[in-house]
Amino acid sequence: MINKESRNQERIRRHARVRAKVKGSNTAPRLVVFRSNKNIEVQVIDDIKGATIVATSSKALKLKNGGNIEAAKAVGKAIAELCKAKKISKVVFDRGGYIYHGRVKAVADAAREGGLKF
Repeated sequence: MINKESRNQERIRRHARVRAKVKGSNTAPRLVVFRSNKNIEVQVIDDIKGATIVATSSKALKLKNGGNIEAAKAVGKAIAELCKAKKISKVVFDRGGYIYHGRVKAVADAAREGGLKF
């Protein structure tokens, strides 16, 4: 019998492959996306220090529906503003093992519109 992994376990394996190539530094920290069915979360992480610099989510923004593309755009704009406040203009995008499509793409596009470069 074949041992089928759950979708989240498969995503974690994909994310490990991405993380082997994507490293955040103090000049260009890593912007990582996590999405669930109800919410979307974004963090900017300095991998050298192992510390989260800024983070936000649809929960933190108190959005009515955090699991749609409009919420993802709002989170992307919010993270761009938080990064500007910390004088971060360049980041490395980490899609978190998700397909670059839908809400993940919406976060990235909104963060670019907000002034982040990646």
